[in-house]
Amino acid sequence: MIKKIRLFSILLILLLLAGNSGVVHAQDYYFAVEKQTMDVFVNEDGSLSIEYYFDLVNQPGAHPIDIIDIGLPNNNYVLSSITADINGLPVDSIEKSDYIDIGIMVGLGNQAIQPGQRGNLHVFVGTINKSLYPSEVEANEDYASFEISPTWFGSQYVTGSTDLSVTLYLPIGLTENEPRYHTPRGWSGDSTPISGFDNQGGIYYTWSSPNANAYTQYTFGASFPARMVPEAQIVKAPTITFDSDAICSGLICLGMFAFFALTIYSATIGAKKRKLKYLPPKISVEGHGIKRGLTAVEAAILMEQPMDRVLMMVLFSVLKKGAAEVITRDPLKIKVTEPKPEGLQPYEEEFLTAMQKDKKGQRTDLQTMIINLVSTVSKKMKGFSRKESIAFYKDIMEKAWNQVETAQTPEIKSEKFDENMDWTMLDKNFDGRTKESFGSGPVFIPIWWWRYDPMVRPTTSSTPSFGKVDASPMPSGSGQTSINLPSLPGADFAASITNGVQSFASGVVGDLTKFTSGITNKTNPIPKSTSSSGRSSRGGGGGGSCACACACAGCACACAGGGR
Repeated sequence: MIKKIRLFSILLILLLLAGNSGVVHAQDYYFAVEKQTMDVFVNEDGSLSIEYYFDLVNQPGAHPIDIIDIGLPNNNYVLSSITADINGLPVDSIEKSDYIDIGIMVGLGNQAIQPGQRGNLHVFVGTINKSLYPSEVEANEDYASFEISPTWFGSQYVTGSTDLSVTLYLPIGLTENEPRYHTPRGWSGDSTPISGFDNQGGIYYTWSSPNANAYTQYTFGASFPARMVPEAQIVKAPTITFDSDAICSGLICLGMFAFFALTIYSATIGAKKRKLKYLPPKISVEGHGIKRGLTAVEAAILMEQPMDRVLMMVLFSVLKKGAAEVITRDPLKIKVTEPKPEGLQPYEEEFLTAMQKDKKGQRTDLQTMIINLVSTVSKKMKGFSRKESIAFYKDIMEKAWNQVETAQTPEIKSEKFDENMDWTMLDKNFDGRTKESFGSGPVFIPIWWWRYDPMVRPTTSSTPSFGKVDASPMPSGSGQTSINLPSLPGADFAASITNGVQSFASGVVGDLTKFTSGITNKTNPIPKSTSSSGRSSRGGGGGGSCACACACAGCACACAGGGR
């Protein structure tokens, strides 16, 4: 019989997967986890493999379960080793989760579990490295250990009991008395596992209970001789030796300072990037086919373009349609045309309303406009592939540039540039590419440009009336050859748009990160736990993520999130 002893920790390792916490995106997710099985394998090479089986029953009237996020012990997993299937049918969409910091997302696509339906989900994670830690046990050799938690969900999103089974498979070659199991934490079932040898001669521990639930975190673990796995797979804390005459040498202090400085810097940069990610995770679930018919502004949202660029695109859109004109550019003030032209998009209507308010009101209403726009794009993208759709709109952008770049004369080049400006602005290198396309040659200002720049207006005379800006005939084929339009060198014209974006950002948006963060908090909020022992559901299905805290001599916490 396998012997169990109490472990004494000499090194406290606190592994907090704070990024793996869920947040509620909707309140209509309600499901049952009738059965859940988690098998964890310690492989010969020291890596872990995890296999999940879920029997899920979506409740009548609930939202379809279309995405499952699964948190992992660390980022050392091999994405290509992960497979999944639902009801025996393979799932193609398995990616690094854009919702939790450490984990993957499994998109069920057209196999989503509908209200009142049930589904059997199987996920296999083949390789997770660096998940073992040293542990001191009452033995004459070094031991390695790990701890792991299966999926748990927010209590308000699940119903009924769960038949839960967790099995830890240890390295092959151990004798009966060598390994140790850890007393489970949070577990209401029998703390003593069923143990034995599997069909390959390896020792296993199994805990099971038909009366478990799906909203409590249960933690299981085991220790075994470290010689069974490569030393490189065991995560060890660095050893610091102090001189007897000094508490801390200059080199050690410098190293510690550099470490903490780098940690703080990385966290700060990561947090800033996170605030600029305003698309909800649901939009990233790969469906099938291309979503056609999006406007250039909607395509910019799909591509997650910076907010100042998106707002500038909306501004140009309403100016081109004759719905407004700029009174002053710095600070930006516009006058709305009455009556408004027909055919305005809802976001254009909201933009015009927002720009009539004071500075504070503008920012608040513009954030609301973007939130509504993100929601609209999300609904339009339902069932379609974001990846394929982005490639489609990038192709439109490239074709638009090609029309400009292959035009044989400055007049035609300018005409094509005007026609396609909404799509060319999707290019992150819009400024540079405009300069390259026109070089030192002229750009004939679009006929609507005076609505953006009050100092530039077309005339019916060939005599310039724009100071240093030359007036030239409207390109042939435009139907307005009697009107003379000013021209600018390509570099100057590109700079005028770039400066306009920057002016918009500083005068209306203010701090771009703060402005976008106000949107992200609504459309893609930072994951957080709803309680210390459970997890919250996320939009689109049951479940959330988790936060693990390990306080053993050696342990690896692995948590799993359910669908959103």
